Amino acid sequence: MTTTPMTPGVVPGRLTPDAYAANFRDVAPPLDEHEARVAADRCYFCHDAPCITACPTAIDIPLFIRQIATGTPDAAAMTILHANIFGGMCGRVCPTENLCEGACVRMEAEGRPVEIGALQRYATDGVVLSGVHPFRRGAPTGKRVAVVGAGPAGLSCAHRLAAKGHDVVVFDARPKPGGLNEYGIASYKAVDGFAAAEVDWLLGIGGIELRQSHRLGEQVTLDGLRAEYDAVFLGMGLAGVNALGIDAPEIDAPARRDAVDFIAELRQSDDLSTLPVGRDVVVIGGGMTAVDAAVQARLLGAQNVTIAYRRGQDRMGASVHEQDHAVTAGVRLMTNAAPVAVENGAVVLGYTADLPDGTLLNTAERISVPADMVLTAIGQRLAGVPDAVAVAGGKIAVTGPGRTSVPGVWAGGDCAAGGDDLTVTAVAQGRDAAEDIHGFLHAG
Repeated sequence: MTTTPMTPGVVPGRLTPDAYAANFRDVAPPLDEHEARVAADRCYFCHDAPCITACPTAIDIPLFIRQIATGTPDAAAMTILHANIFGGMCGRVCPTENLCEGACVRMEAEGRPVEIGALQRYATDGVVLSGVHPFRRGAPTGKRVAVVGAGPAGLSCAHRLAAKGHDVVVFDARPKPGGLNEYGIASYKAVDGFAAAEVDWLLGIGGIELRQSHRLGEQVTLDGLRAEYDAVFLGMGLAGVNALGIDAPEIDAPARRDAVDFIAELRQSDDLSTLPVGRDVVVIGGGMTAVDAAVQARLLGAQNVTIAYRRGQDRMGASVHEQDHAVTAGVRLMTNAAPVAVENGAVVLGYTADLPDGTLLNTAERISVPADMVLTAIGQRLAGVPDAVAVAGGKIAVTGPGRTSVPGVWAGGDCAAGGDDLTVTAVAQGRDAAEDIHGFLHAG
């Protein structure tokens, strides 16, 4: 993993141990039993519930909330987990304000939705953190499936296939499973090692073998997997990072690194006081990764943190809730500001304007923002996919439930076209591909 260059001003240990602990505590503490019952009582239990339609995994939300309201949270957990095996993590990281809670009738009527995400976490934590896996494997089928990628899409697919009796081998490039749940989200959203605990719990179904440090195109090849296994699922995410595309001198330039690597290093650190961070940090980008990186830089002790995004605030990929959280944490948002140069301890931004036709106008107006550290969060790209697999829009082209152009090969998650780069969407795509793979194997 990349280590931050020791540029002047970029230093570790800016805060006291107590400050680190306070800054990185659970950003949304779990509901207790009384709070959960009160929150559940606000649900109208709609017959044609718009929250279900808004959920990519189509969880029966009114049912699980009614189960909580009647004092059976374990039954509520099973309702959730049958549809979304990563219900625990999704209860923590889903942009619910854009999905289920955004569609809630209470939101429309009162401007305050039912706390669906918090209730989902309340229900699933009781089962997932118990360590007891409630699902059973089906009768062995003798079929073997290779899954590339141990993130939400790959593991969702693997779990559903294992439940149907197939043997699954999961290959992943990283030393630990979990994908972005383990490496790519802000630490304060999933504290106390929950991502790893959820994966361990998921594997309790049996029939899933993990092979870490196996990268497609290096330790394994698609042709080799197709020859050895009855089906293949590609869920390896986006491994490449887009370049900033501007020149920067090596001398007197701020420390520069990918925000994805910055977050991953933070997530895997046992001692936050060892992580270097600048006094003046500029994050370039407007998505969830940009916000997570910016807020965590602030929590590590950076004095001034600025997010620079080239379009208007309404075009940011980060949800309004996440934007508000960043501002509350002390991050400055600069929109319609694109990087022009990185030099002499500063980022030079050029002001832009969004035109009615959707294009961007670069103006001649400039502003220089002090920076001793620059984090780039301008998107990731597909990497390591064999030429035989058709690509559309920079991602693997799929039809229906994840079928690729190569017979016997499916894809889902961030690497596949048509998704929205959310954990919950990846889970749904992995699950649905598994159902299609099962049908394919059964027919064969």
